[in-house]
Amino acid sequence: MIAVDTNIVVRLLTQDDEVQYQKSLELFQNHKIFIPDTVILETEWVLRFAYQFKPNQVGSALGKLLGLPNVYLTNHTLVHQALLWHENGLDFADAFHLAQSQDCERFYTFDEKLIKKAKGLTNCEVKKPDT
Repeated sequence: MIAVDTNIVVRLLTQDDEVQYQKSLELFQNHKIFIPDTVILETEWVLRFAYQFKPNQVGSALGKLLGLPNVYLTNHTLVHQALLWHENGLDFADAFHLAQSQDCERFYTFDEKLIKKAKGLTNCEVKKPDT
């Protein structure tokens, strides 16, 4: 198994550099691939800021890629949960943080928007530290 960096994933998804796309494609066609959580998080950021992907486009692109039989993640279920929450209005990083915190009683934040949007999504209560 090999692991890949964000730039490999971005080249594969955007095909914006033919040479690098072909090399990325070759890796994904010929290896078992581990994609670290941090690479997933950074990939979403790059797709959103550099390529102006909308949440549904990010979800679609990452969903297809992460669903490949030779792609391995730390936890497929949590990543897919984060993608769903992101497509339904949560910031991706916030959704990813919350998905990975589901076994906790509370997730503390000062982000009022996150508190409102996270209500009812999980048993992990999202709240400000002073309440």
